Amino acid sequence: MRLKNSPTHFGLIAISLHWLVALTVFGLFALGLWMTSLDYYDSWYKQGPWWHKSIGIMLFLVVLARLCWRLLNPPPAALSSQKPWEKKLAHAAHMAMYLLLFTIMVSGYLISTADNRGIEVFGWFEVPATITALPSQEDIAGWVHLILASTLIGLVVLHAAAALKHHFIDRDRTLKRIFGR
Repeated sequence: MRLKNSPTHFGLIAISLHWLVALTVFGLFALGLWMTSLDYYDSWYKQGPWWHKSIGIMLFLVVLARLCWRLLNPPPAALSSQKPWEKKLAHAAHMAMYLLLFTIMVSGYLISTADNRGIEVFGWFEVPATITALPSQEDIAGWVHLILASTLIGLVVLHAAAALKHHFIDRDRTLKRIFGR
């Protein structure tokens, strides 16, 4: 398998970044929901958010890399069997997922830095708190974070359903291409 995309196939880098982001998003969503159920005396009360924030910052870097890779190495063209509205909808969904990802990450940053403390990332480095004086910053950013993360999961489910429709109903290569076949 080639590292770079070709006009008809995704390369190993694009495929790896796609699945890394997808699995991490689902993991962070599950962890985030679980964290909201923890009480102060739970041993994971501080450890859960530490992991969530650290993984979230690393995901931000991976999504930036994925977006740069997409700009430098465009994805393969849509299949000729796809209808024009499907191509437009797929493109809009991809752009919406990128926009949601970045907005979710910014809101997570605003939640985490509302108390004027930076975000420690796995003990490797710290992301400084730069925006801290917004009224009700933590509450508003928390609400935005949850709503947009839920919206992203819904959009990802639709994205997966569309891929399955292409595979099982249309019987085209859409799903196979993101698995490198």
